[in-house]
Amino acid sequence: MKRKEFIKQSALATAGVYLGAMGFSPKSYARILGANDRVRVGVVGFSDRFKHSLLPAYLNHYKELNFDIVAVSDIWKIRREEGQAYLKEKFGHDITAYRNNDELYADKSVDAVFISTSDFQHALHAIEAVSANCDAYVEKPFAETMDDNRAALKAIKESKKIIQIGSQRRSGSNYQAAADFIQSGKFGPVTMVELTWNVNQPGRWRRPELVAKMKEEDTDWKRFLMNRPFENFDARKHLEYRLFWPYSSGMPGQWMSHQIDTVHWFSGLQHPRSVVANGGVYVWKDGRQNWDTTTAVFDYGPSNDPTSGFQVTFASRMHNGDEKPTEIYYSNGGELNLITNKVTPNGGLRENFAKAMNMKANLLPEVDISAKGEKVVASANTGGDTLTSNHVRNWMECVRGRKETNAPVEAGYRHAIAVIMTNAAVRTGTKATFDEQTQEVMAGGKIFKY
Repeated sequence: MKRKEFIKQSALATAGVYLGAMGFSPKSYARILGANDRVRVGVVGFSDRFKHSLLPAYLNHYKELNFDIVAVSDIWKIRREEGQAYLKEKFGHDITAYRNNDELYADKSVDAVFISTSDFQHALHAIEAVSANCDAYVEKPFAETMDDNRAALKAIKESKKIIQIGSQRRSGSNYQAAADFIQSGKFGPVTMVELTWNVNQPGRWRRPELVAKMKEEDTDWKRFLMNRPFENFDARKHLEYRLFWPYSSGMPGQWMSHQIDTVHWFSGLQHPRSVVANGGVYVWKDGRQNWDTTTAVFDYGPSNDPTSGFQVTFASRMHNGDEKPTEIYYSNGGELNLITNKVTPNGGLRENFAKAMNMKANLLPEVDISAKGEKVVASANTGGDTLTSNHVRNWMECVRGRKETNAPVEAGYRHAIAVIMTNAAVRTGTKATFDEQTQEVMAGGKIFKY
């Protein structure tokens, strides 16, 4: 053996012993050696979100970046078999189907996973992924309780794995331009933010045909519940989980989590100081527990200076609306509107009013923050849009380059705090606050759990 080849083989053998002690198989170690080797991806939860949104985005990039999907894990037999067949057709090769994540990770067949499962499971499934040495794209909301939120943050930070939270606004050029404009100081201090998300869809989050197909013997109800309190099998809670607490908070977790994330991103603040909420099930009385109408009011600002800050309102209804989410940031000089993607002097301090108080006018310039030719869709049911495609690509590139993603775990941890605070206000009817030292959400003088 030539000296150069001998040194290379010796290095491989030594490193192989070291990594073997860490739980790496020879096959996975061989993949790690080559930066350009194919990344094997597994799908955790063959959901509508994955099928109709994440997968189309992934298909835009996987060949160029040398990724592949090789496995699907789903606890429900029908979804598992559907996913296996559908992915086999898409990728032109066999897909291994696993009954649960224990089987998936024990096989050491994947390097990264998409996690698109029930809302309350995201943080727990992220812990499983990084514990199995996998990178992960984790759908939002990141967590619905602070216990899960803290545990997942700790596990992910210790693992140093590459995580992308499914807050795709962070990969949109218009949102990035908005962040730059506000953070540069050109906008002036934020004085108010209005967020709305309205639809008129009685079938939103309902799955009546699938519910009729689900039999307890074809799924794993215990694995579905994970760390939630035990209750008897209920196909509606399994498949229509967004309507039922504690499996989802509904509107806050599904929609508000996207919009409140931009507040944290643009302002640099990590969570609200307090939140109050009101609402109810006013129209769709179909047995759901989560509200069909919600209004939440947040107070944001430095925790050590209650005299400064701004208010954020989130309003959502499911009985009137065309799903054109509103995100408007206000300052004394005007507004930044993320539906029109324009900065304008609308509502700014005009000269005649300023002069009456011996002040100067304060009017923002007209600025277009959209990128030419970019299709930006701010609603949730997106797949071919630029936001989702860019976001999935960013994760793939960061997996390849071992760099931090546009929406790292901290982004998920912070939006989850706001979601959980809203849950607390909704469930207790009191003002919810956040204890910085204990990292607990407080409501009614108590730590909020469920």
